[in-house]
Amino acid sequence: MQPYFFPYAGYFQLIAAVDVFVVYDNIQYTKRGWINRNRILCDGAPATFSLPLKKASDYLDVRERELAADFRRDKLLNRIRGAYRPAPFFEPTYALVEEIVGHPENNLFRFLHHSISRICAHLKLPAAIRISSEIPIDHGLRSQDKVIALCRALGAAIYVNAMGGVELYSPGAFKAQGIDLKFLRPKPFEYAQFKPGFTPSLSIIDVLMFNPIEAARAHVLGDYELI
Repeated sequence: MQPYFFPYAGYFQLIAAVDVFVVYDNIQYTKRGWINRNRILCDGAPATFSLPLKKASDYLDVRERELAADFRRDKLLNRIRGAYRPAPFFEPTYALVEEIVGHPENNLFRFLHHSISRICAHLKLPAAIRISSEIPIDHGLRSQDKVIALCRALGAAIYVNAMGGVELYSPGAFKAQGIDLKFLRPKPFEYAQFKPGFTPSLSIIDVLMFNPIEAARAHVLGDYELI
């Protein structure tokens, strides 16, 4: 799976559903994805926040990208603080956010890897997180072939992906290698935000700001089905 910055709860459900979670570092960075951006709730509406990156070739891998030298960590923290200060679980969640955003690493992948690992620890998720380039396979492989090679190298009997992968992967190709292909479908999870109505698909920050850690962990661990 690609690394993302403070991803939505479904990302952590994928981690909760497996014994080993592989995060890609040797995958091309894409501007149109969610690698270095996500959304929080600001004045009742979703608003995008992002990590500014040093200018570089569009063809570099995630592990080759760097945060911008003028990245104002304090500015991002102030924005998140301003958006969520009245939230019921602001204090413990902001302490986590402050630690993650304040991490001194400037390499994009290492910064994201640290953030994902810290959130997993906060949620007490037991899965081992492995970095793709450290697994001995032919890293010239692409898409499904690369996934299958990673599964075989790790001795996996089951591969779990998000529902977005349904059109990308062939169950038969995995079965031929002795691997069951499963897709994770999250169950609805709504909670009280600042105003009536619910804004879905926001960063895990939103879930943690409005829910006790026990409820957030229960959602991540159990509010999904594998199909």
